[in-house]
Amino acid sequence: MNMIALNTNTQPRQAKRAIAKIKAKHSIEDMPTLKVQNKTVKPSASQTTTAKRLVNTKDLSREDWLQVRKQGIGSSDAAAACGIHPYLSMLELWMIKTGRMSSDIDASNNNGIEGYSPLYWGNTLEPMVAKYYQEHTGNKVRRVNAILQHPDPDKAFMLANLDYAITGSDEVQILECKTAGEHGAKLWKHGVPLYVTCQVQHQLAVTGKQAAHICVLLCGHEAKIYKVKRDERLIASIMEHERLFWQYVQTDTPPTPDHSESAARALKQLYPTPKPSSKVDLRDDDGANKLFEQLLSYREYMQELGQRHDQVKHQLQSLIQDNEVAVFEKGAISWKRSKDSVSLDTKAVIKAHPELLTQFSKTRQGSRRFVVLTD
Repeated sequence: MNMIALNTNTQPRQAKRAIAKIKAKHSIEDMPTLKVQNKTVKPSASQTTTAKRLVNTKDLSREDWLQVRKQGIGSSDAAAACGIHPYLSMLELWMIKTGRMSSDIDASNNNGIEGYSPLYWGNTLEPMVAKYYQEHTGNKVRRVNAILQHPDPDKAFMLANLDYAITGSDEVQILECKTAGEHGAKLWKHGVPLYVTCQVQHQLAVTGKQAAHICVLLCGHEAKIYKVKRDERLIASIMEHERLFWQYVQTDTPPTPDHSESAARALKQLYPTPKPSSKVDLRDDDGANKLFEQLLSYREYMQELGQRHDQVKHQLQSLIQDNEVAVFEKGAISWKRSKDSVSLDTKAVIKAHPELLTQFSKTRQGSRRFVVLTD
């Protein structure tokens, strides 16, 4: 692994623009009392400049640790709560916090490696990443065996579980260790991804610290170290978005879903089975009618774009003719024939041996279909 110069360019302006699009206007009540191992843990009434050690995790069971995570917004939740996480939507995070859905961490706990491999390998390789960091910076790190809480009671919903604290350094105080595979490494192409910046700024907000280092292992063979400085304007925006999200949790109100696969997954689990022969009349709902008109407009536009795409595609195919590859100034097109394959003709098998259908049949659970009906 090759060491690179510490990179302080973590796209703070991009982060500010992305997170500051929406200004939260709601306030929430204080974080509810946490109950862990039959013990009641209340937020401190006093305000200090350092984080409160809410719960000691050294002897805390994983089940209790997961329960504490559900009762606040941790640093790994921050980007999703702000609506900027690439893999986890605000709606799915809300379902996890309200107990309607299990998280990847829960799945990993229940199923080990088979539960969620990226999470498993991230946890497994974390000590090695920390060791690399110490060897190449000279900084010493130590575990923080606690769930930390923001010292301000008004922000008690903000929690943090640090990877490591950096000791004896005036420059940086927190170490965040990351691992990224072939797919995830693409997000690090231009520096620290926005969602990781959000995570680290959340940690700085909770702890009151001034800077953090991020050490990331890319594809198992390349390590990079970045520095993230405390950004008060960005932290203020993150806090307001998290405050609004926590209000959704406290009032049991689902946030507006986005376009992501995560939101689609959450909606399927939130509303899995419709009531037979049920109908909702939204003709007097102006907002609903506007959304439906937008949907029709987008579908028409997508159909038009699809036709344009296919026309250009067919024109290019007529130019490529019998060749397998065509090269252009900005790229290339491959138009090769795939290998022949052999498949089972199930209809013919069942017709010849109908008893096999009974012997080897299985029921596949149906899913809800979204079909647009117009006059």
